[in-house]
Amino acid sequence: MHVHITSGDGEAKFWLEPEIKMAKNYHYSKKQLKEIESLIKVHYDELISIWKQHFSS
Repeated sequence: MHVHITSGDGEAKFWLEPEIKMAKNYHYSKKQLKEIESLIKVHYDELISIWKQHFSS
């Protein structure tokens, strides 16, 4: 499971399992990546639930 993050500043991909880990980064700063990872942690359960709903059909 993974999530893609896209904005005007760049793009990134983070694995959700087996642990939250950045897979790719295009143009985000280290500070931005820390903020993104923090948001992923806060919304982790929701992201996993949405992933499972989306890919179970």
